[in-house]
Amino acid sequence: MQIQQQENGVQVLGLSHFCLQETLFCGQCFRFEEIAQGRYEGVVGSHVVRVSQPQADALLVENTTLDAFNALWRNYFDLDTPYPQIAQTLARNPVLRKAIAFAPGIRVLQQDLWETLCTFILSQNNNIKRIRQLVRRLCEQFGQPIDESHFAFPTPQALCALSVEDLAPVRMGFRARYILDAAQKVASGQLNLQSLYALDCESAAQELMQITGVGRKVASCILLYGYHRIDICPMDTWMIKTMKALFPKGLPRYMLPYAGIAQQYLFHYVRNHPETVHLAG
Repeated sequence: MQIQQQENGVQVLGLSHFCLQETLFCGQCFRFEEIAQGRYEGVVGSHVVRVSQPQADALLVENTTLDAFNALWRNYFDLDTPYPQIAQTLARNPVLRKAIAFAPGIRVLQQDLWETLCTFILSQNNNIKRIRQLVRRLCEQFGQPIDESHFAFPTPQALCALSVEDLAPVRMGFRARYILDAAQKVASGQLNLQSLYALDCESAAQELMQITGVGRKVASCILLYGYHRIDICPMDTWMIKTMKALFPKGLPRYMLPYAGIAQQYLFHYVRNHPETVHLAG
């Protein structure tokens, strides 16, 4: 992997198993849009970022410096995890081999902890299009403006004193009181999100499940997409059906250290090829 400062940003060359489109729109993040063919714009923290792939093995992050790239974007896009070797291990299984061949470029992003907590609370009983709409309205209503058309994700402190009625314009329904409970617990220090890095996965999940409305599935998503616990496999309706049909005895032992990455490949594949589960059943 080669990282180079360019006139218009930082370019990374020599990437394998990396695709922006597959990664940004597979259901793990909700603040990116395709603004031109193969060029994407999103908000990460208080940063508006534009990214593209000038060629298959390259990533261009616009308007950034090498220092900023190494401080944020290198981890965000998970560029140091050895996906080619992980994919080779997972592809020992014929089902995973097909899933990886379908979308080999999916990466598990390393996202902001608070934003990940909120977005996966909003994901409950929801679809990706509607989650994106809820997140956009929440940021427009309560986030700090970054420029005339982009808003940062609202902080716990910005939300903790609000009421369910205050959140009504976002139209998040029953999830409003869950978001408020999360904001109150994080803002007060009752739940210290940073401290969960030091805990094992089960203990961290139990801490997250103190929040009203956060069950095992949402806690698992937060651990995978926020804390990069790639051995965690969130189980939603799609994955429950997939596991029952294709892995009734659970994932093979050799996959377990990468269960979260296996889940990404499987989830994306089965959503696009639902007949896989039906035929297996």
